[in-house]
Amino acid sequence: MPLSTLNTQQKEASEAPYGYNLIIASAGTGKTSTIVGRISYLLQNGITPNEILLLTFTNKAAQEMLARLSQKFESKIIQQIEAGTFHAVAYRYLKAKGSITLKQPKELKILFKSLYDKRVFLNISQTPPYSANYLYDLFSLYFNATIDENFKAWLERKNAEQLQYIEIYLDVWEEFQALKNEYHYVDYNDLLLNYKNAIAKSKSLYKEVLVDEYQDTNPLQDSILQALNPPSLFCVGDYDQSIYAFNGADISIIGGFKERYPKGRIFSLTKNYRSTAPILNLANRVIEKNPRIYPKKLEVVKAQNFGTPTLLVYEELFSQYSGIANKIKLSNRPYNEIAVIFRNNSSADGIEASLREVGIPSKRKGSVSFFDSKEIVYMLNLCSLLFNAKDMMSFIHILSYAKGIGNALAKDIYEALLLLGHNSPIQGLLHPDKSIKEPFKKKAQNTQLGLFDDLIELSNPMRFHTMNLEKDFKDNPILTHSKLTKEGVEFLNALYSFFHSFNVNDKPYYLISKISSLPIFQIVAHKLAKERSITKEGNISEERTRESLERIHRKISLLKDLASHYNELERFLNAMVLGSSEMSEGEGVNLLSIHASKGLEFAEVYIVDLMEGRFPNKKLMSQGGSLEEERRLFYVAVTRAKEILYLSYAKKDTLKNISYEGSIFLYEASLLVSRIG
Repeated sequence: MPLSTLNTQQKEASEAPYGYNLIIASAGTGKTSTIVGRISYLLQNGITPNEILLLTFTNKAAQEMLARLSQKFESKIIQQIEAGTFHAVAYRYLKAKGSITLKQPKELKILFKSLYDKRVFLNISQTPPYSANYLYDLFSLYFNATIDENFKAWLERKNAEQLQYIEIYLDVWEEFQALKNEYHYVDYNDLLLNYKNAIAKSKSLYKEVLVDEYQDTNPLQDSILQALNPPSLFCVGDYDQSIYAFNGADISIIGGFKERYPKGRIFSLTKNYRSTAPILNLANRVIEKNPRIYPKKLEVVKAQNFGTPTLLVYEELFSQYSGIANKIKLSNRPYNEIAVIFRNNSSADGIEASLREVGIPSKRKGSVSFFDSKEIVYMLNLCSLLFNAKDMMSFIHILSYAKGIGNALAKDIYEALLLLGHNSPIQGLLHPDKSIKEPFKKKAQNTQLGLFDDLIELSNPMRFHTMNLEKDFKDNPILTHSKLTKEGVEFLNALYSFFHSFNVNDKPYYLISKISSLPIFQIVAHKLAKERSITKEGNISEERTRESLERIHRKISLLKDLASHYNELERFLNAMVLGSSEMSEGEGVNLLSIHASKGLEFAEVYIVDLMEGRFPNKKLMSQGGSLEEERRLFYVAVTRAKEILYLSYAKKDTLKNISYEGSIFLYEASLLVSRIG
């Protein structure tokens, strides 16, 4: 983007002297244009492209900025700029340096739980220990939210009652880390921690580092900036849009910029190009109730008059959802220009159902995504096993779908196959060393009283010989495990057939097409379809089962379309892991959580369920949130609207027999008056 297209403030910021620069870019003020202008300025003034690092909140944002730059510079120049999220940049750096396998949190939680389930907790009637999933998430938050404090001290501040289990928690985590290291697994936190440690040992890699959405930087990410220690830092953000405290983001990082860099310069972009004056005035009336870190006053550029924001008041919760659906039906706008924004996922369910009732398509973001659906995760794990036969996590995840095989037994089977196959689980399944009579190891369990042996009973595999199994699988030593059921053996037999059918050189599209027709996939597809077709009375509806199977196969068809763009399985799998959170499916009205709406804009916006208790969310506030954070969430939601803004609330939830009062933010916005205390 030529610098000549920038306004005076954007150009001044883009041409800031080298050093430490903070640009306060409020909603709709053109921060992307300013960052693109800055990179143009650097390239025109002697900085080579490989001396520039651009860190963005999403990879999509990075690609958009690079696409704009390619309109001015040759593609071979732009391709040399390192750009992406903290995680993507760290992944590429570490991947180039050595062997790592990136795993999604959902997958690693399975491994973590298999270790957690071996522990025995005492005194749980008084203070129950954290669940495995919650503990995993807690460790993740810890690594993002603090740099110097140890976990015990951090946990004591969060919940001192849990300190009685600290030794077990740390013991599980230590074993979990050891296993990850053994198999070269990394999660998103590992990427950042390992990247920070690697770059701290080298001299400065870049002449300038640019950071987008600086207000959402967490202490771990900030420590990476300190480790990079570039001679020039260009940070762009808006403290009024800091909404990721739940994920460790620390608003004091942007707030303390001047204290950290006394010679740093601060620029402000004040011209708003997105919203109309009435929308912006409403947003400002509310957000000014928060403490001001840096003074700012926005100027409206858009001159068109689309009317003032409208408050919609409904007597009942679901009449609110149906009322909004009918208003959208009467709108003349294309559906993709309309967004319904919500604070809580339960709101989206009601809206989605009401839109469907009046025949309006919708797409959700900020709740369960296409890539999180069990059938897609399962298919990708099957593909991962073909690429890396020793991928323990994929093996455990796949086996856990078999009836009677839980996470702990799945891990036992994997380790037995590794032993039988002399370090190759596939060989252990296809061509086991039958001289090994006891493939299952005895293991010690950790309790608060000490260690004891977890004994595994062995049984005669002849008990399964009446089953229709593959000839060479019938006498596999893993069938000696006493906890194996006929359903589990049937599944292992299907896995045996699967490994006979494919190899790693097959193209991803072909693999997915064929795998979807095999028993190894069909068993799981039918299991999921039945789970999703249970009626309120506890019966299985055949019609719902058919519909569920159709939806599963539609998702597999979409995955095949995605796979058709890749010739190599490794590239396809890497793209699915790194890019899944930014890919979406379907068309229609946008249903968005506020966090998912960040960075987007729509001509017509509905913000729903603006009731005290729901928005602001009092439950989350009591768990460590704050009214200031909720107010910033409201500000972000409002400033997604370009032309038309509706804010709505309901007076009662009939099903739960709850009465509501309008949100404090509606009073602060002057849409309601004389608030009852």
